[in-house]
Amino acid sequence: MPTIIDAIINRSSKRAFLKKPVSKEIQQKILKAAAMTPSGANMQPWITYAISDEKVLKNIGDAIIEKMSSGVKHDQFIQYYPIEWKPLYKKRRFETGIGLYEHMGVDRKDLQTREKMWHDNFRWFNAQCVFFVFTDKAMIDGAVGALIDCGAYMQSIMLLARSFGLESCPQGSTTEFGRVVAKILDAPENLALLYSVVIGYEDKDAKINGYRPQRADISENVIFI
Repeated sequence: MPTIIDAIINRSSKRAFLKKPVSKEIQQKILKAAAMTPSGANMQPWITYAISDEKVLKNIGDAIIEKMSSGVKHDQFIQYYPIEWKPLYKKRRFETGIGLYEHMGVDRKDLQTREKMWHDNFRWFNAQCVFFVFTDKAMIDGAVGALIDCGAYMQSIMLLARSFGLESCPQGSTTEFGRVVAKILDAPENLALLYSVVIGYEDKDAKINGYRPQRADISENVIFI
């Protein structure tokens, strides 16, 4: 079992998985441990749909891709990405995207392949398990504490997955189509989708899983006093 520092440093988002199910027992162990994530006033604002039903996952993916193909850019509960990108963060985003396509040998003009790679998000990269994390809309009405707490919950899930020999990929892409996901799952009206996390067994032979974007040195974002 990796140490915590190993789990954090060596974790990266994987985009190709083996078609191998994650047992319900392992899912339960991950989510039971993740439930110990701290939250403000012990609110525990996360509500998780742990889905490993292949048909349900396909229906969600189909609905999102259909919505995208109709020209809809997003159908979301929360605004995940900034409305106006500041130069530094825009540069990092650009370099990360370009780096992935270059790693895969995909030309910037190859729109068909780029579109397929984007759609792979909604085919769950072939993984057989996805956790969709919601919160009560009342929790984020004029307040952001629940978003911070659910972010910590996401990290717990991803690190716990590694302790079971699993890899993961957090998905802001589903955040942008949260209402579509909620509709397919027939989620209660009071719930808003925040994000999803794909978990599964890594396809170690997949070239795409060798891509790791660079992280800024802490001198750029840490102030010691």
